[in-house]
Amino acid sequence: MSHHATYRPLGGRIFTLPFLVLGVFVAIGLYYIALRFTDGMGAVANINGGYPWGIWVVYDVVVGTALACGGYAMAILIYVFNKGEYHPLIRPAILASLLGYGLGGFGALFDMGRWWQFYNILLPWNWNFNAVMLEVGLCVFTYILVLLIEFAPVPFEKAKAGHKLKRLNKVLFFFIALGVLLPTMHQSSLGSMLIAMGYKVTPLWQSLHMQPVLAILTAVSMGFAVVIFEASLAATGLDHPTETPLLKGLAKILIGLLSVYLVIRFGELIMRGKLGFIFAGDLHSLMFLIETALFAFPLWVLLSPSKRTRGKPLMWAATSLLLAGSLYRFNAFLIGYDPGPGYSYFPSVSEIMVTLGIIAFEIMAYLVVVKTLPVLHRPEHA
Repeated sequence: MSHHATYRPLGGRIFTLPFLVLGVFVAIGLYYIALRFTDGMGAVANINGGYPWGIWVVYDVVVGTALACGGYAMAILIYVFNKGEYHPLIRPAILASLLGYGLGGFGALFDMGRWWQFYNILLPWNWNFNAVMLEVGLCVFTYILVLLIEFAPVPFEKAKAGHKLKRLNKVLFFFIALGVLLPTMHQSSLGSMLIAMGYKVTPLWQSLHMQPVLAILTAVSMGFAVVIFEASLAATGLDHPTETPLLKGLAKILIGLLSVYLVIRFGELIMRGKLGFIFAGDLHSLMFLIETALFAFPLWVLLSPSKRTRGKPLMWAATSLLLAGSLYRFNAFLIGYDPGPGYSYFPSVSEIMVTLGIIAFEIMAYLVVVKTLPVLHRPEHA
């Protein structure tokens, strides 16, 4: 496959039946978001003094940003390790990152108790330098701006603004460097948040020294997995030329990342004498076993040379890895979190519908952009 490719809009109808169905979920989510702003947080969310965050924060900030690490992972591969042959995959990865982090930032806004004071994150004299969440918030906010700049060549190219594109290319290296640094800081800080939560996190997910490393490993792994997932869906659902020759290279990288992750994960449990918690027969042990199976399945698939060179096994492996990383973070921040007696939490219908609405909006926005702007590449022979 030639690596000299042209980016083109995918074209085709936008208002298809699946698109309209997604729009229904967006409308329902917007209704409950409006209710949150008019009637207060208690009208739509089941959070309480023991569970100050619920499914919104865990999905938008913790899980959603990891699902949006495709641009981060590809930037490391292409610009740090100089693997230019993977450049055709960078634009859709940056688009997914922009949508994921952008909606994560929006989710953090409507999850704030006093949302009208959101501007305080821009005022250094109001910062609490002892708060782990300060670094997370600043990194997410800045990275969204960086992603907008990194994605700017796409609309410039569409508008045939060559002079603006040339000027941007002269400084783009600086923003690419920031695009590697900021997610590293943000994802490691999410691991530090678990450390700060201490004994409230069950021992299966509380690793005091390795949390930042595990957070970055899962983020990078999910980043490569989401690139494989997107490319596979584009080939099967959007009639786009297959990317399998490039994707099998990402599969080899994932073998190394998953192996390192599982060695660290189980090594920590063994060294700290926590293996017994796996067989406790409670909800936590069950969720740990499901999570581990979801991590092990893609490793088993990708270790087979015949499977990692075919589209369907690659897609199933990527899907399993995305579910594994998401469940790991849900387990650590919500399911395996115990604030003490007297507190319980289960998301309300409105919380679930807002989350589904955000996911539906992200998919709709992705479809509109790839159909109207030059995001997906077309090999010259295609």
